[in-house]
Amino acid sequence: MPTMDDDIALAHRLAAAAGEAIRPYFRAAFVQETKADSSAVTEADRAAEQAMRDILERERPEDGIVGEEFGSVREGASRQWVLDPIDGTQSFIAGRPIFGTLIGLMQQGWPLLGAIDQPIACERWIGATGRATLFNGAPAKTRRCKSIEGATVATTSPHCFSDDEADAYLRLLAAAYGKHPWPLYGGDCYNYALLASGHVDIVVETGLKLHDFAALVAVVEGAGGQMCDWRGDPLSATSDGRVIALGEPARLDDVLEVLHGH
Repeated sequence: MPTMDDDIALAHRLAAAAGEAIRPYFRAAFVQETKADSSAVTEADRAAEQAMRDILERERPEDGIVGEEFGSVREGASRQWVLDPIDGTQSFIAGRPIFGTLIGLMQQGWPLLGAIDQPIACERWIGATGRATLFNGAPAKTRRCKSIEGATVATTSPHCFSDDEADAYLRLLAAAYGKHPWPLYGGDCYNYALLASGHVDIVVETGLKLHDFAALVAVVEGAGGQMCDWRGDPLSATSDGRVIALGEPARLDDVLEVLHGH
């Protein structure tokens, strides 16, 4: 059985390989398609995932793989590597360097290790259960937040929310910003990385798939934060895709009360 150090070293190699595949396409010519779910995919997405899968097939042939672009193999394996080669493809297409490669490792359906890699800025966050999150090799730390009022709130897009979810999100913005709401929009996984490094306080999302959040949990929680669903339950392979990330875990009850209108 690989040690945690082995898995962390492998995650670094996977991130490096994905970055090498992505960088030649950034702000350059590439083939783009629209998938069945209406989301975009580029040849950079596919090249990066294939580069990571090739390494995993060589080095972890008994582990499962769950990838956004090429699906799942060995679904019954207790250890599953969860890959999102470019989380934030729209930002990548637009030439905005706020996308990221997500690499997660789950054990029996629970997040064990995660990496967020921004290959253009050469920024990498990596976290693992029981270990401090590192940002480019140095400890990352979320910041304390004494109340929702004054907190920095981020989400990728308000258009992802249903009507009821949008109402809940607007209540959170009102509590955080009062009469002058200036939340952060865009960013995808980069928002969670910024939260882990103490620049953002709260991220609220909905409609995420396993490859969107599996890698985030260990990064955020290893930096002193917390991730959960909109009920306050820990995230796992069976979570419904409604996600909260907090830099200050003590604010969880406050956020849940506001989201649910209590």
